[in-house]
Amino acid sequence: MPKLIAKNSKLINRIPGRAYLLLAMIIFAASSSVIRKLTEIGAQNLIDGRNPISFCNVFFAGNICALALLIAIYHQQWNAGNLKRFSRGDWLGLMGVAILEGALAPALIFTALSLTMVNNVILIGRIEPPLTLALSVWLLRERVNRWVVAGAIASFVGVVLTVLLQPPGATMVNMGMSQVGKGELMVAGWAVCIAISTIISKVKLRHIPLGIFTIFRAVVGTIIFGGIVLKLFGVHHFIDIFSPFLWQWMLVYSVVIVVGGQLCFFTGLKKSSASDVSLASSFGPIAGILAAYLLLGEAPTMAHYIGGSIIMVGIVLNQIGVGSQSTEMVKAVKAIPVKEMDNSVGFKGV
Repeated sequence: MPKLIAKNSKLINRIPGRAYLLLAMIIFAASSSVIRKLTEIGAQNLIDGRNPISFCNVFFAGNICALALLIAIYHQQWNAGNLKRFSRGDWLGLMGVAILEGALAPALIFTALSLTMVNNVILIGRIEPPLTLALSVWLLRERVNRWVVAGAIASFVGVVLTVLLQPPGATMVNMGMSQVGKGELMVAGWAVCIAISTIISKVKLRHIPLGIFTIFRAVVGTIIFGGIVLKLFGVHHFIDIFSPFLWQWMLVYSVVIVVGGQLCFFTGLKKSSASDVSLASSFGPIAGILAAYLLLGEAPTMAHYIGGSIIMVGIVLNQIGVGSQSTEMVKAVKAIPVKEMDNSVGFKGV
């Protein structure tokens, strides 16, 4: 048995980091479709007229599973020595990121999934990298080359076209000369939250260990999100949170999306660079659209073809820019903390 374990360990270590990252991106890209599919299964198996696999229940159950995994991996970082080094500004920064990433962003993306097509969530979510880039250049004076800028502009244009070319629907709201779907606005709000939290992380939290950062974000975000839901809808909103039917499906979701995706991602990060993460994440939109078609039968519309094509052009231009960076810029990219790369992959299911 020890020889078999050692042999398997050597085999796993031979797998390149890019392979782990690519598998993680495929899993993360499918997460939105999996969540939508689970809620549809719940709608077909109501409990006293309630959907036991509601978006709120999925969020809480998913966060519990993610938190268990993070604690198992990073519990040693939570010691008095590390915590004593944090200033009041560090704790305020952590709290701000926890509210944005752990509470507001999930609430917006899960609401969006209940209002619009998964393909819209995937493509419109690509507005986050250009927003983060613009804020980094404006507030932090970061240097980028023209290819990266061109890629960001192309991606932004693709997102705008995806939004504006949507067919009229019941959830549209007037925005001056045009109408925009509520779900699309929710996704845009999610992107703004992630972009702002990334800037806070760059300015305040680069020295914070990843384990403390992620566990604190998950705990505080879940508490705040739960408090808001309880205030708005009451305790009965979570009446089915301990339903066996919910947890039998959440076990599958947790093993594949939460645990599998996170383990592949963290393993890939240890063996890869920031440029590898960027390259792997570029496959996210295609994988997400394929997952929506295979799991939900959701075929892309003309808006998705037009906007998605331009977004892919932007991704290609960005990769060219990353590949042609100067030596100084490459060193800066390699110095990016893992938690900032964690934000670069988009929605990960929790």
